[in-house]
Amino acid sequence: MALPVLSSAAMLDISGLTYRIGGRALFQNAAISVAAGQKVGFVGRNGAGKSTLFKLILGELHADSGDIAIPPRTRVGSVAQEPPGGLGSLIEWVLEQDTERAELMAHVEKHDIDPQAMADAHERLIAIDAHAAPARAATILAGLGFSPEAQARPASDLSGGWRMRVALAGALFSRADMLLLDEPTNHLDLEATIWLQNFLKGFPGTLIIISHDRELLNTVPERIIHLDQTKLVSYGGNYDRFEQVRREKAELAAKFAAKQDEKRAHLQAFVDRFRAKATKAKQAQSRLKMIEKMGPPINVVEEHAVSFDFPGPSELPPPLIRIERGTAGYIPNKPVLSHIDLRLDMDDRIALLGANGNGKSTLAKIFAGRLDLMGGETFRAGKLRVGYFAQHQTEELDVNATPYDHMRELMPDTIPAKVRAQLGRFAFTQERADVKVSNLSGGEKARLLFALMSRDAPHVMILDEPTNHLDIDAREALVAALNDYEGAVVLISHDPHLISLTVDRFWLVADGAVKPFDGDLDDYRQLLLAQAGAARRANKAAAAERKAEAAAPPPPTPKPRGNPSVLKKKVQEAEKRMADLTKKKTALEAKLADPSLYNNAAKDLPVIQRDMATVTQALADAEADWLAASEQLEQA
Repeated sequence: MALPVLSSAAMLDISGLTYRIGGRALFQNAAISVAAGQKVGFVGRNGAGKSTLFKLILGELHADSGDIAIPPRTRVGSVAQEPPGGLGSLIEWVLEQDTERAELMAHVEKHDIDPQAMADAHERLIAIDAHAAPARAATILAGLGFSPEAQARPASDLSGGWRMRVALAGALFSRADMLLLDEPTNHLDLEATIWLQNFLKGFPGTLIIISHDRELLNTVPERIIHLDQTKLVSYGGNYDRFEQVRREKAELAAKFAAKQDEKRAHLQAFVDRFRAKATKAKQAQSRLKMIEKMGPPINVVEEHAVSFDFPGPSELPPPLIRIERGTAGYIPNKPVLSHIDLRLDMDDRIALLGANGNGKSTLAKIFAGRLDLMGGETFRAGKLRVGYFAQHQTEELDVNATPYDHMRELMPDTIPAKVRAQLGRFAFTQERADVKVSNLSGGEKARLLFALMSRDAPHVMILDEPTNHLDIDAREALVAALNDYEGAVVLISHDPHLISLTVDRFWLVADGAVKPFDGDLDDYRQLLLAQAGAARRANKAAAAERKAEAAAPPPPTPKPRGNPSVLKKKVQEAEKRMADLTKKKTALEAKLADPSLYNNAAKDLPVIQRDMATVTQALADAEADWLAASEQLEQA
């Protein structure tokens, strides 16, 4: 594809883009321009082609027609599709993602490098602040949830989700001029999501984000690009502003369509009434022409709105669940959580805070009855029903069965109409209820899990990362459904928007304990940012200390004291070294004085120059040793 001339200050120009899959157009003569340094949110319904556009920009796919222009030598970054593996440490892998730094470092370590090239490489390393790279990489990994100990471990020790975090760290570290991020928060917890929002706000390059995370789209982008019916439509502002403007446009379009329909009907009524009358024939004919000029009726297309509906539970006396002096974990004598004293009532809406690995999912499994305490007591109300949602449960679905098959298996004594009604609560039409799980989207699988876990109207719902595969509309439907639900909710989520609209209490899971958090989500965000700032300052201090240690002169050699005969021997040894080195230096000077050497300079001259530098330094060291030994001999 030929690269057209970019518009002024543009980082990305897309013009006339057309791309089809299996005859279906994802893009049809689409066009957009993104300025250098702009932060853009890229939105659209699932399956519309957002990820496909990223692949087109990266050159992994080729358009049927049109142009995608990027300035020459632009570094375009994205999260590696294959997460890192191997035995190298996480921080080493992240450091390698700044390819310019990695190439320069390899360059200066070569022994046959031209002196001028060596100087240029060092100058460039200084310009890109290469000495601070390890501290910067460590800060990014820490922000994404990796402790200093974890950063030194090999990637092969990590699960798939944690490897994707490392891949994201590599993309953020790479110093890309334009960074493309596709659902960057999917594998993060709330703490890492909040850190990422803050990091991306300060990102100096051009940023394009595909995300269903409303909070992220409201916090970072200054512009929204909407993939709407094969076109790229630009809106100024964040996601809330985009939604407001789009709603206003839809309302105006609906009003205009209604007026057009009313006018068309009025004209058609006149034609139908007077067409056969000779005195009115001309007027009827003119009105027919007016109808033709109006064109076909305008259809105001509204995307299908998803809705969820959790069935209401029966009343139970409080508490639903109470834990006293609880200890929980998986390995004997190695508890994950200790001293658990909690109770859960029917009207509780609680979010669990704390970094991944601190025990949030462990506590959720205890509430759900999936894990027994190692010590302490648990009280559960009689006839208590608990619904449990965990993202890994999608892997337990039978890919060859349909949503109806799954629901029917759990409701064997229920008539088919009621089985389908439960699926219908979560936007499964009769057609989609009969599709094999293998052909369902990630969002549909999540909705199926909601339908299955709520089939018997649970008194409490435990939701562990319920939004990972839900688009923005489905997340809004979940918010509405949870607010209408009459039972207790325990929520683990990386989506601040969901948390802020559905819960009123927080429990902090950290340092092996569970404690109430006295504050709201903004207070918790400030706490995390303060902790991140302290960690960043500590990393900078450590880097400065390492730099100072590297630049400091070596400690002086202590003056030897003792027997004069020993000192006399040291003087003689130093004199012998000086004599030998002087001979070598004289021989090298003779070679450098030989004009014939410079006829073969590329091969021999650099070697002789290095040898000369080595001998000169060694001779200086020998002279220093001789002087020190001579002074001590005189004193002795």
